[in-house]
Amino acid sequence: MTSPAATSGTTGAGTTTGTASTTGAGTTRGTTGTAGTAATRGAGTTSGAAGPGDRAAPGPWLLGVRHHGPGSARAVLAALAAARPAVVLIEGPPEGDALLPLAADPQMRPPVALLAHAVDDPGRASFWPMAAFSPEWVAIRWALGHDVPVRFIDLPAAHSLALKAPAPGPRDSKAPGERAGEAGEEVTPVVDPIRVLAETAGYDDPERWWEDVVEHRSPGGAQGAGRAGAFAPFAALAEAMSALREAYGDGGQPRDAVREAYMRIQLRTARKEFGDDVAVVCGAWHVPALAARTTLAADRSLLKGLPKVRTDLTWVPWTHRRLARHSGYGAGIDSPGWYGHLFQTADRPIERWMTKVAGLLREEDRFVSTAHVIEAVRLADTLAALRGRPLAGLGETVDAVRAVMCEGSDVPLALVRDRLIVGETLGEVPDAAPAVPLQRDLTRSQRTLRLKPEASERELDLDLRKETDAARSRLLHRLRLLDVGWGDPVAGRGSTGTFRESWRLSWEPELHVRVAEAGVWGTTVLTAATAKAESGAVAATALADVTALAERCLLAQLPDALPVVMRSLADRAALDADVGHLADALPALARSLRYGDVRSTDTTALAEVAAGLAERICVGLPPACTGLDADGAEALRGQVEAVHGAIGLLTTGTEPDTGLRARWDAVLHKLAARDAVAGIIRGRATRLLLDEGRLAEDEAARLMGLALSPGTPPADAAAWIEGFVGGAAGGGMLLVHDERLLGLVDAWLTGVPADQFTDVLPLLRRTFSAYEPGVRRTLGELVRRGPVPEGARRDDAGRPPGGFGPGHDETRADAVEPVLRLLLGHLSEPAEAAV
Repeated sequence: MTSPAATSGTTGAGTTTGTASTTGAGTTRGTTGTAGTAATRGAGTTSGAAGPGDRAAPGPWLLGVRHHGPGSARAVLAALAAARPAVVLIEGPPEGDALLPLAADPQMRPPVALLAHAVDDPGRASFWPMAAFSPEWVAIRWALGHDVPVRFIDLPAAHSLALKAPAPGPRDSKAPGERAGEAGEEVTPVVDPIRVLAETAGYDDPERWWEDVVEHRSPGGAQGAGRAGAFAPFAALAEAMSALREAYGDGGQPRDAVREAYMRIQLRTARKEFGDDVAVVCGAWHVPALAARTTLAADRSLLKGLPKVRTDLTWVPWTHRRLARHSGYGAGIDSPGWYGHLFQTADRPIERWMTKVAGLLREEDRFVSTAHVIEAVRLADTLAALRGRPLAGLGETVDAVRAVMCEGSDVPLALVRDRLIVGETLGEVPDAAPAVPLQRDLTRSQRTLRLKPEASERELDLDLRKETDAARSRLLHRLRLLDVGWGDPVAGRGSTGTFRESWRLSWEPELHVRVAEAGVWGTTVLTAATAKAESGAVAATALADVTALAERCLLAQLPDALPVVMRSLADRAALDADVGHLADALPALARSLRYGDVRSTDTTALAEVAAGLAERICVGLPPACTGLDADGAEALRGQVEAVHGAIGLLTTGTEPDTGLRARWDAVLHKLAARDAVAGIIRGRATRLLLDEGRLAEDEAARLMGLALSPGTPPADAAAWIEGFVGGAAGGGMLLVHDERLLGLVDAWLTGVPADQFTDVLPLLRRTFSAYEPGVRRTLGELVRRGPVPEGARRDDAGRPPGGFGPGHDETRADAVEPVLRLLLGHLSEPAEAAV
């Protein structure tokens, strides 16, 4: 998703073209600037050093920065204000020049990112993220605000994307943020400039050193020394970067030589047009290379023969979470929210930060008073003094919040880290930004349905009886079919009816690439989903895949795709003779039939195919259940359960009974009585018949007695028990209420030979461990009491154990009745019987 020239850099900071670096020395976070220009992504030095007095050195001015560093952003502003350059050049893809005026649009709210993708392969894409505190963004805004030309000068995206090797393995094998550094030649840098400089200064924590040297400097410090003072930080950083590059070369990023050659060519071009009044904002790591004296021919030779692809660029919203290093973004920072606060707060940053934290904790119903805020600020300042720091930094504020506001607990502190230190800000892009037609249609649908994309995860409950909620459901299902994973269905907390749906929504910036990829299927969400469903139906080889696709088409309401899917389904169903495949396919079809009433979809053809599959399963299932090993029997047990539920759906309703239920019951009777069938399947078939009331309790007890007879191998008997009462589907309660069955299990268990008991113990543990604690405790009480003598009632069997009464307590039962009526909605009292 990200590219070596954008967010993708593996570990280099200044070396990646965009925000791309990870943590590598000169190449990752960049190196640091003593005065606040050092960069995470790259460090650099100015080509013009500060002159004496109030005059700045002549240009061009190379402003080496840390990408996403507020200290660098403030220093860039001061330098631009002092130099008043005739043109501003910025590290980024030149194809994005036409998009730069949009940065001044009032609707443009960072964080945002430049997205470049190959026209013929939208999945090959790169991002160049920018936050409000990114030096590049500040420079762009300054140039637009002062009518100064601004341009990108990095290697064109047409080349960087062509050089980007396809990601190995499945597309989703890596998290979105980990797609950085997919190019083959990207290797881990041997040096992290910030770490090297921090260690040289005697710090063991590079981020703490960066805060002390850069972020804690007064915003007006540079201006205080005059115009020349605005460039002093860049000159110091340039000197440091030069030393590092002499020692470490390209820092493990050989492609940087090509990028820097292109930037030098662009710098020469700008100087010919504007003279020396040129300001360059780039990763600090690149500054020594841009200041180096090379020939035009030598630079052009490095660019000769580069591959090229057609590209499209646009602005897309970004998130603070995606700026964080833990997301896998190479040029990421640890605390985007904190850095944004430092950049936006002109005075008393610690006091204002503690106020934000207190407000967040109060929203979560935690008691935090003004006194807590005051004490937290005092503690943070005290910790900074004890640690020898000029001002309290993020470490001191975190420690103070934990001690004062969180009472030493890391649980509420995790909320502060997530919501404030990292942040959940999602940027906005103006409507005028270029977009593929599918993205525009999606944006219109989001606005019409009032489904605003949000970076934070949230749950959405839908009532499909309402037109707006039904339309939202269709949109989300269509996007899932297009592999645009904006939302995932989750189990609802309320009603389980078919008219209820619950979704978990979270919009990630990478989804813009997925939308661009899906654009090959159509220009609207509906047409694209229809085309992809039709293509999937034709290409599918497994019957279960086609049935799952049919279900998704019904959920997404794709009427034009259903005929193609149904033809494919009928063809594959007719050719597939494997009972297991048929059993896997039937449940999805049966579920799909439920959507006809709620979604007003005609499911007649689907019902005919489902009935045909069910008939074939009834014929082929008994022979398929013989001669199975343990794993095969367990798998088929699950298929029998699924088919049983599916047939229940198929035979429920107002349609006349076609005899399918009777034929299925006959199949279950065969499975329950046939000795050649695996014990776990025989037990489950018996249980299913008993639960449906199609097997008498006496007959169930007889079958259990046969299965647990002394002639049955203990392993087979244990498998039968697992099938009959295993799992959490009420098997324990069946034993609680039918002491005959419990007595049979107890008698068999006590009769298992000692040398075979260890063989059946795992099966028994798996069976009974699934019961709820209360059920297990009740079973233990019943076993301890012993069996009730045959022909005797429980209340005749002596003193009952704890928790059991000698009979029904009608007084207590009467007390429960009003509550039950309230729960069931029957508020009126039953009419008294007429005398």
